[in-house]
Amino acid sequence: MQPSLITYPLHERRLENGLRVVVNPDSSVPVVAVNLWYDVGSSDETHDRTGLAHLFEHLMFQGSAHVKSGDHLGLIQAAGGSVNGTTSYDRTNFFEAVPKPALRMAMWLEADRLGTLLETVDQASLDNQRDVVKEEKRQRYDNVPYGDVWHRLLAFSFPDDHPYAHPTIGSMEHLDAATLTDIRAFFRAHYRASRAVLTLAGDVTPDEGFRLAEQYFGHLPEQPGRRRPTLETLPPHVGIPRRDVQAAVPRDAVYATWRLPAIPHPDLEALGLATSVLGDGITSRLHQALVRTELAEGAGAFTMSLARGNSVAVASARCWEGVAPEDLEAALVAAWQQFVDEGPTDEEHERAQAQFAREWLSELAALDQRADRLGQAATLYGSPDWVNQRLRTVMAVTRDDLVDATRRWLAPEHRAVLTYRTSEAS
Repeated sequence: MQPSLITYPLHERRLENGLRVVVNPDSSVPVVAVNLWYDVGSSDETHDRTGLAHLFEHLMFQGSAHVKSGDHLGLIQAAGGSVNGTTSYDRTNFFEAVPKPALRMAMWLEADRLGTLLETVDQASLDNQRDVVKEEKRQRYDNVPYGDVWHRLLAFSFPDDHPYAHPTIGSMEHLDAATLTDIRAFFRAHYRASRAVLTLAGDVTPDEGFRLAEQYFGHLPEQPGRRRPTLETLPPHVGIPRRDVQAAVPRDAVYATWRLPAIPHPDLEALGLATSVLGDGITSRLHQALVRTELAEGAGAFTMSLARGNSVAVASARCWEGVAPEDLEAALVAAWQQFVDEGPTDEEHERAQAQFAREWLSELAALDQRADRLGQAATLYGSPDWVNQRLRTVMAVTRDDLVDATRRWLAPEHRAVLTYRTSEAS
């Protein structure tokens, strides 16, 4: 049974200064989601100043010409709204969900920091947020078991000079070295109207949304856009590269990674379904082959879609007590190879599509998440209508499509392997 293919009304306009404005009117609740997607992420950093994109996400809440430090957050919350920001490899986004009467305030706050942030960034705010980011790095990455796994997998998957080879959080050395000159140069290079998408989703008409966008953002200067260098797709791994890490972790663990094509390659949706069958939930192939047989405490697989050259797929399993990582890897590879050889059953294929549909529609039901997906679609896929088309695209992936994509990109011989060994291991 096919799920309902919901089509959201979408209206788009570009201001003279280059800002793209997307309006999705939805009067079901008196709330509007305001979302700014900036076409800048950690892949835009230089190799001696990693972490600047994420550091700037923090600095964007430190005040602007007409807003004191911390007031952006306080004003939105006092109006009954929510606000936050995130940074990734290909983007930085800032978002609010506010009651309709607070819409103008939210847009003014976003426009003020885009237009005037550099007037207020000083050494004190840089030092303050640098310390915040460094503590975040300690708590989330440096001082937790397996906390550095994604960083190691990225460094494993990409050459040293590749934009994805370093983590978004950056390094302590580079954070310490960042100067006000670095910060200001980064902002001027990347934070401009022509590199942003403003999305309004909720209780707002297209005419109202465009009028408010022009009122609050239209005065910002037009600046020439900057194209990222085009990156060639890296070939699959050859010879099964390996790295071992000895660390204070509770169990030995095995991680395997594959290079996939980048957004918007048509194989990515099929590969997402494939890794869902392989490693998502208790019905997955890896759970059945590794966890149910008491070889692993847990196992999973996923894809991460990226926009420049390559995406990645990852499979992971944590050893059951007494199980050697070599034996666990062998069992993982056997289950993976069987899937590559035979493909999914019809039931697995349909279940993966149904699970995607449930999660996708649930996500789009929330205005703030829908606005964010629309910003993603406009920035990385060229059009916000990708949101309307994606479910149809995934549901049209046939079993043969899935098998073909899996054999092209996920063959076990094209994996690279990272193994964690406990500190007690000999």
